[in-house]
This record gives sequence, C-alpha cells and structure tokens, in this order.
Amino acid sequence: MNENAAVYFVDRHLDEGRAARTAFREADGAQRSLTYGDLAAQSASFAGALYRHGVRREERIAMIVRDQLEFPVVFWGALKAGAIPVPLNTLLSASVYEAILNDSRASILVVSEQMWDAVKPAIDGNRFLRAVVVIGGERLCDGTECVSFDAFMAGAEPVQTVEAGGDELAFWLYSSGSTGMPKGVRHIHSSLKATADTFGAQVLGMQEDDTVFSVAKLFFAYGLGNGMSFPMSVGATAVLFGGRPTPDGVFAIMAKEKPTIFCGVPTLYAALVAAQEKQGTKPDHCIRLCTSAGEALPRDIGQRWEKLWGAEIVDGVGSTEMLHIFLSNRPGDIVYGTSGVAVPGYEVRLVDEHDEDVAEDEVGELLVRGPSSAEGYWNRRDKSLSTFQGHWTRTGDKYERTKDGRYVYCGRTDDMFKVSGIWVSPFEVEQALVEFPGILEAAVVARADEQDLLKPAAFIVLKEGASVDGEALKEHVKGKIGMWKYPRWVTVVDELPKTATGKIQRFKLRDIEAAE
Repeated sequence: MNENAAVYFVDRHLDEGRAARTAFREADGAQRSLTYGDLAAQSASFAGALYRHGVRREERIAMIVRDQLEFPVVFWGALKAGAIPVPLNTLLSASVYEAILNDSRASILVVSEQMWDAVKPAIDGNRFLRAVVVIGGERLCDGTECVSFDAFMAGAEPVQTVEAGGDELAFWLYSSGSTGMPKGVRHIHSSLKATADTFGAQVLGMQEDDTVFSVAKLFFAYGLGNGMSFPMSVGATAVLFGGRPTPDGVFAIMAKEKPTIFCGVPTLYAALVAAQEKQGTKPDHCIRLCTSAGEALPRDIGQRWEKLWGAEIVDGVGSTEMLHIFLSNRPGDIVYGTSGVAVPGYEVRLVDEHDEDVAEDEVGELLVRGPSSAEGYWNRRDKSLSTFQGHWTRTGDKYERTKDGRYVYCGRTDDMFKVSGIWVSPFEVEQALVEFPGILEAAVVARADEQDLLKPAAFIVLKEGASVDGEALKEHVKGKIGMWKYPRWVTVVDELPKTATGKIQRFKLRDIEAAE
C-alpha cells in the first residue's frame, strides 16, 4: 500500500467523488479558488516539473511562500515527486534565509513575488540551488537569476504519486526560533494523518461541510494542520489569507467568507477582543469553534472572547517537534487559563530535574509521546539526543497538573526563575497583568536587583489611548497571585518581540535588560 501522504490528502478525494469541491479559496488578491481536482492535477504537474529539472528523491524544495493557492500545489507536488518540501517563515531576514538555505542544501527554491526583495540577497553565492522559482514573477525573472512559476510549470508532464512508506521522511519544518536560530525538524509521511486523526477529528470534530480560516500561517506546524492537512483530511474548504492580519481585515474576511472554524494565536485574540469591545457591536460571523496555540491563552482573553462571540476557544499546546497540538481543552469542556488534558493518542508526563514524576500542583518539565513525533533535527545531533529520548519528546515547557487532571502552563524551562526560593512562572504574572485595565499584552523576565537577587521585570503594551499607574498595577498583581510575584520594574513598550507563531521571544527582552 502506498503510504505517501499525498495519496490520502489529495488523490483519495478524486476516488471519493470530491473533485469538484473547493479545497482552497483566497481571501485577498484576485480571490482565486482551487478544487480538489485542480489540486490533484496541478500538484502532479509540479512533480513533473521537478523531475524535468533533475530533482531526485529526498532533495529539499525550499518554500518561502505566502498563504496562497500555490502553497498546497508546491507542498503536495514535492511529496508526489518523493522530494522534501521545506516551508519557511515568510517574515525572516535575508541573513536567516541565507543560513537556512545553506543548512538545508535545498536544490529548488519557490518564493512568492512579494518576498523577492527580502530573499534575493540570501541566494547570492548559494552553491546548492539549481533553480529559483518566483510565483507571479514574470516581470522579475530574466531567465538567468530566476524563473517564473508559470514558466517552470509550462508543459510539465503530470506524474503518478511515487510510492512511499509511512515512516519515510516527508517534509521539514524549521522551528520558530523563540530561543535563537531555527532548527530543521524532520517529519515522516504518517505524521500528517496522525495529527488529523487525533486533534483534527477527535477534538475539533472537523467535517466536510466546514470552512476553516486560519490566521496562523501555513509555514509553521500549527497553521499547516489548521489550514491544510485538517480540512483536506475530510474534504473541507480552507480560506487562505496571505497578508498581515489586522482586526478590521480579519473581521471583513469573517463576514465575507463565513468560516465555521477560526484558528488564531493569543496575540491576535487580544487585539480582536479589544477592537470588538471598542466598536461596541455584535460580530457578524458563523463560527462554531475556535482554536488557539503558539503561546498560552490568557484566561481573561478567552472569557471575554466567548462572551462577545458566543464561540469557545479550544486552547492547547503543541510544538514543531510534535507537528501539532497534543495537550488541549475540549469543546464543551473548556477551562480558560489551562491547557486542558492530553489529546487522544498522546501521553504526557511532568518530571523534575532527575526525570522523576512530580506530584500534583508541583512544577515539572512536560514530556510527550505520540504518533507524530519528529524523526529528529537536521544536522543537530546533540540537540536531537537531548530532545528525542526513546518514545518521549522533551518539550522544554514547564507545567503543573491540578487535582482534576488539567495542565497549567508555567513557562519555558529557561524562562522560569526563583524568587525567595519559590518558582515563579512568567505566564502566571503576565496573566495577572493583562487583567488590569488598559493593558493589552505583557511579558515578564527575570532581572537582578541591587543585591543580585532575581525579581520579575514586566514589559507591557497598552491599549490605544490608555495609561497605567505603575504602583496600582503592582498592587493588583500582589492581590491576584502573591506578594513576592509582583513585577519590581514595569516598562511600557510599543510591541513585544515575537515569533511568527505568536510566542514571546523573552530572550530578546533579557538581552535588552543585560544591555541596560
């Protein structure tokens, strides 16, 4: 049996009578659409175009592609050819692109026209690229430096999906870089179906008649599941939006496209709630369920969203290494401020520094095992050995388990610190901060005081037109979570440094503190 993921997610739909169903619809630009039949044909032609350019099995196909119709064509076309698609963050700098392209040794690069200026300096002198393909690049490409996507595809013979085993390498994702330079994470064919069969089917309950709008982009694990593999697993429709999500833009797409499932990140939910409350109107939508990941969702934001929208947010935690969410709340069983319980098919543990299980209400590092664990990191043997330990994967997240079995996020392992000998969770302090009037977002790091003892330092983003009394804010935190946990320093900033997945890059804030 051919276990190539493209057979299940693409080719199967033709045999099951869904060729005419819309698989993807663009919400911006020319608002193009792509049926399952179109996708099957175009991805087979893209595989043929790769063969024509001498691509062999397991060669890497780098993708710096916005959320647009060509993304699934390239991704599934590469799998059909037995090549390895490598979707990359579309928000990186040229120097990071250069490092990743050299690290992955990609032989073909596909890039959206809008990204060309950022990408062009990264390919100068690259020894591995044989072709650079620009989507919409007819006027950019002169036939020497790059080739347009249409020219690359012109006359390509469609090919049959190559046979592959479920344990064969399928695609890479580069980690979001919340703690430094991204790492290449290698995933196998069976992992895509595993996440669809677990979180997609058993938590979200996704159906063929759903329309999914994921503001979280396709280039990282959370968005790849939300906006592509989950809807494609059931023959549903996904709405693609390549632009930067603003509250007004997201509201307009919701009103026009009428999605039934909406997938976002905490930062966006906070902005949408603030904008909706400012408008003072009821939102126009057909959403039955929402998801959140990337960073723990503050309790206050979840509660305010549900009050406004009448739709629950299923908040969970996943990772690039596990491909999607493995710990989550469930529809009808939401406790905001927690990450819920293990997704069916996954097991989790909390361990201390000696890898011994911790007791209830004690903080430990979260370990997970399940069917979608990555094969390892590319070219990072030591990191692979320390992260992937037998069947268990170390997440680097600190959690505690409550008496009713729910898991509460405390922070990244290297973000936790002790005050007066007691562990402090940056997220717990941040959650208390954003419940104070006028505060939109907050991030907390450790700073040494005059006695060289660590204390919380807060960075806050204010709502439009708001101001804050620092002393009143400190008293608020003391009353909420404890006398020793309040921030000794409060700094107002315009924005917090984040990855594309919405994770706060606290290491950058620590660097700012060190510089000061």
